[in-house]
Amino acid sequence: MQLSKFIIVSLILCGFHNVISSQNIIPTVLVHGGAGDIAESTIPTKKYGVKLAARIGYETLKSTGNVVDAVQQAVEYLESNPNYNAGYGGVLTWEGNVEMDAAIMNGYDLNAGCVSLAKDIMHPISLARSIMDKTRHMYLAGDGAMTYAKTEGFEFLPEGALVTENAKKALEDFKNSYNNGSRFIEEKIFGSPGTVGAVAIDAYGNVAAATSTGGITGKMPGRIGDSPILGGGTYADNDSGCVSATGNGETIMRYNVASRILALTEIFGLSAQQATVKVLDEMTERFKQTAGVISIDPKGNLGIYFTSRRMSWAYQRGGELHFGVDKGEDNVEIVGEPRLNI
Repeated sequence: MQLSKFIIVSLILCGFHNVISSQNIIPTVLVHGGAGDIAESTIPTKKYGVKLAARIGYETLKSTGNVVDAVQQAVEYLESNPNYNAGYGGVLTWEGNVEMDAAIMNGYDLNAGCVSLAKDIMHPISLARSIMDKTRHMYLAGDGAMTYAKTEGFEFLPEGALVTENAKKALEDFKNSYNNGSRFIEEKIFGSPGTVGAVAIDAYGNVAAATSTGGITGKMPGRIGDSPILGGGTYADNDSGCVSATGNGETIMRYNVASRILALTEIFGLSAQQATVKVLDEMTERFKQTAGVISIDPKGNLGIYFTSRRMSWAYQRGGELHFGVDKGEDNVEIVGEPRLNI
């Protein structure tokens, strides 16, 4: 009887200790809007979009307490904004179609949902979430994924509704360069650069990650990049942290960027920033290709780094909203905590 009481008291104290320890972690939602050669004229719209996405994600986290909801809502906004390469505004295949990839992951139980070759829906990240929550699978692609979307009542847009004038112009420019003999032109960005993504952590160390992309301009139909690949462009684990990547997808996949970063945080105790810098610098040195990453480690430290020229990013933590595009840039706005409807 005394032993039982001792065990119960110990469990209560352990739980209480965890709650006290958790107060050192400040809930945060961090987003990116893609890495690459972002044009000077588009910087104001890129900043505005990621700032709003971070706020939407943060307010979702504060109102629901769910990090998965937070990253999903942040990415959904970016998918609906034509200034980013995801959802509406996604870049085009060689044939002029939008084919989208997305992934979402819950660090608490390592559950995940991934989708590739999604067509004619506004929010592939929501389809990935549905796959995670409602099926016994983690990854659906192509016709099977779209059949599932129809059975789940997703709204299908008219064919071509996701195609923007900017995406068509980017494809035209790409084809002209390709036909003029520049067959290996991965270094030059055609269309809105990069993928969009979000990572989040709550006060108790629960993390989540979400990534969504239209891929690369002029890609072959059926091409799949790193974004929906767990451990490549997306990953979340409470024991190691969370990552969303953007940049040259083939290289990010080959280097297994997300897994390498989180191995350094979990096994070697590096902070999110230290691990992200190390992995991206090594990847760029080895492959001569660039990328960007946002990450959060289990202690709530943030990683924001890119070897490309620019990356749009923003995060909200408490009443502060941080954002930037150029290297070394960290602007701060005081926005205050969201009001909750109780």
